[in-house]
Amino acid sequence: MIMSRIEAPRDQDTGTLVDRLLAGLPAEAVLTDPDITVSYANDMASFCPSGTPAVVVLPRTVEQVQHVMRVATELRLPVVPQGARTGLSGAANASEGCIVLSLVKMDRILEISPVDRIAVVEPGVINATLSRTVNEHGLYYPPDPSSWEMCTIGGNIGTASGGLCCVKYGVTAEYVLGLDVVLADGRLMSTGRRTAKGVAGYDLTRLFVGSEGSLGIVVKAILALKPQPPQQLVLAAEFGSAAAACDAVCRIIADGHVPSLLELMDRTTVKAVNDLAHMGLPETTEALLLAAFDTLDPAADLAAVGALCEAAGATQVVPAEDAAESELLLQARRLSLTALEAVKGTTMIDDVCVPRSRLGEMLEGVERIAEKYQLTIGVCAHAGDGNTHPTVCFDAQDADESRRARESFDEIMALGLELGGTITGEHGVGVLKKEWLAREIGPVGVEMQRAVKASFDPLGILNPGKLF
Repeated sequence: MIMSRIEAPRDQDTGTLVDRLLAGLPAEAVLTDPDITVSYANDMASFCPSGTPAVVVLPRTVEQVQHVMRVATELRLPVVPQGARTGLSGAANASEGCIVLSLVKMDRILEISPVDRIAVVEPGVINATLSRTVNEHGLYYPPDPSSWEMCTIGGNIGTASGGLCCVKYGVTAEYVLGLDVVLADGRLMSTGRRTAKGVAGYDLTRLFVGSEGSLGIVVKAILALKPQPPQQLVLAAEFGSAAAACDAVCRIIADGHVPSLLELMDRTTVKAVNDLAHMGLPETTEALLLAAFDTLDPAADLAAVGALCEAAGATQVVPAEDAAESELLLQARRLSLTALEAVKGTTMIDDVCVPRSRLGEMLEGVERIAEKYQLTIGVCAHAGDGNTHPTVCFDAQDADESRRARESFDEIMALGLELGGTITGEHGVGVLKKEWLAREIGPVGVEMQRAVKASFDPLGILNPGKLF
């Protein structure tokens, strides 16, 4: 009902739209060349439809964002907020005739406070840039998605992204203390706080985290920081089965260890990384488990975890001797998705999170699904969180293989829900998982979420067609 109120601009209206935008924006911030605007139509997800933007706007100030939203409200035009478009759910895909609002030019780090342990940033700041900058102050911003060299803080907030270190430090939502948000009608609202504590009123800050730009446009974020930890050391453990590796994960957590990283790569992923980067990973393994500690005595922690891995059936346990060896192992994990994409040229990256106790069942189920559909499906996982990334590799030019890829993807999500999990741990819903969100939260849940959406965006102009 909300979405039906949106009217895409007709060709004769495009001039009016551009004229109104230029009344509050410099000419270089308004892109209308179709050869350029088409490049803003998609994020990195497969099987997600997109439309053609009427215009792409790249504001540099809050006032410019407010102007865009006022124009969109007056003309009843859809607005699709975008960051670096590294997302994997279609959440940043353009709607037909929309205004694409790209926030990548709002890329300033406004403040870093070692005393308050906060950073104040604009949404276009690159995750890795923020991380390295706060490191210079002896501070640490933990969320580190695999795309951290490209993805923006605004995009991380929009999709509630995670990363490799979540098992110890948590996800993006746990670091967002406050936000400045431009609402659908152009008003500016501040949420949250700068203080270490604060419980005044509803927690609107957390409501915006993961909302995929459907409630408002984040133009500033207050982020919590931590003291920079010691350099971590990494251990690699080989296993003869994925089930044994998952058993080791359960033993590590149940024994009270708090690794800074606990990652898993199955044999398909290990082979893909070796084929891409020639890293010499052990291709005889059925599963490779990476564990890391950033404690005062990481070697002792790795020794204890290594013993647990051996008790679970590890065929070889190799602790890194220094930071350089550790970084080499982490680089292999970070290359996993890129390497799997190279197997067939196209991937569908699932993002199913299950209870840690069901992790082994999840991996065994994915293997059965791969056999059923005769597809290559590699699994890398934030194993310490139970957050798996089954990645379906296929040839997009082969219609039958594409069909099987989509069907296998859906079966993997169904399996996750059967195991008591969730359809997404960190990639978001976007276009790709709309149907599955409804299955997970049920009709009452959908009704209430639509009501929240309507209260913030009564005309339905903010990122229409996403989530539900």
